[in-house]
Amino acid sequence: MPNDELMPIGAFAQRSGLTSSALRFYADSGLLPPAEVDPVTGYRYYSTDQVARATALRQLRELAMPLAAVDAVLGAGADEASRLLDEHVAKVVGDATAVQQKAAVIKSALGGNVPGLPIAAVKGPVLADAVEQVMTATAHERGMPALAGLRVEASREAVTLTATDRYRLSTRTLVPAEAPSQTWAGTVNGDELRAAVAAIRRSPLVRLEAVSDGIWFRVDDREDRHCRLLNEEFPDHRLMLASLGEVTTRATVSKDLLLRALEEHPGERIGLHVADHVVNVVSADDEHPGIPLPATATGQALQIWFELTTLYPAVSTAIGPDVLLDLRGHDQPVTIRSADRGDLTTLAMPIKYDHSA
Repeated sequence: MPNDELMPIGAFAQRSGLTSSALRFYADSGLLPPAEVDPVTGYRYYSTDQVARATALRQLRELAMPLAAVDAVLGAGADEASRLLDEHVAKVVGDATAVQQKAAVIKSALGGNVPGLPIAAVKGPVLADAVEQVMTATAHERGMPALAGLRVEASREAVTLTATDRYRLSTRTLVPAEAPSQTWAGTVNGDELRAAVAAIRRSPLVRLEAVSDGIWFRVDDREDRHCRLLNEEFPDHRLMLASLGEVTTRATVSKDLLLRALEEHPGERIGLHVADHVVNVVSADDEHPGIPLPATATGQALQIWFELTTLYPAVSTAIGPDVLLDLRGHDQPVTIRSADRGDLTTLAMPIKYDHSA
């Protein structure tokens, strides 16, 4: 007879959330053998020490993880198990994106492959770079799905891409190779657009066509890519841009030097002290001296604080060797753009920082 620390398969099933039939399957597969089997009756008994493994096994299978991968995760250390989980999730997401793309192609064929509304034609490498630059300002937030999307606006003169996570707003303007005959605007699913970037980049020319549920990226000699539109309203970024105050301080600084200083900065919050001929990257404490960077600065001397996670990507995606900082005060958004090219512009929100704290 089993000892008091063992429980029959039915009780163990209730504790672990697995059915008795699933437990028999996992026992036969070697993933979760019972602690003891009665040699006469064949009844299976499990120990309380096996509950954690059984629970983890159930959770991994709920992620549609194959048995071999489950075995590897359960037998790995914490770091390796985390890596294996990340690999599995990436594969699932990639498979789901591929299914969505194939479904869009099938739907188009079922509908007679009716052409969509022509939006514009843009050089593929240019469009791919612009998408990657602007989409650093996206975010996945519960209740605000539009923040994970890319706003595409087409006019007769330009195609404008915009994204925001509420702390940054990035926008880039592209000159289309073929201008559209009418205006169009929509918010494209960001995850699906990221998956399409590689195909877009390899096409010399990409034609954008709008359909009822999304946007097609028509590419030569390759499978066209489809991205769904988000129904949620995109934040009124034009109102934000129109409400910006006058620039009181302006500085031009080397992009590489500024990025290096941000990388060497020890804290999560970054201070910029802008004065004549210098942008000083400062720390909140006196233990770490500031990092002075040569700059061309005009206007009022100003010190302003940022989260590193806000400022660094805003600077890193800027185009060209130098960045231009337009400042409006310590509590106002800062405009960051190329010193000689204005087609990519990023707004970065500062933080209120109490130095005495």
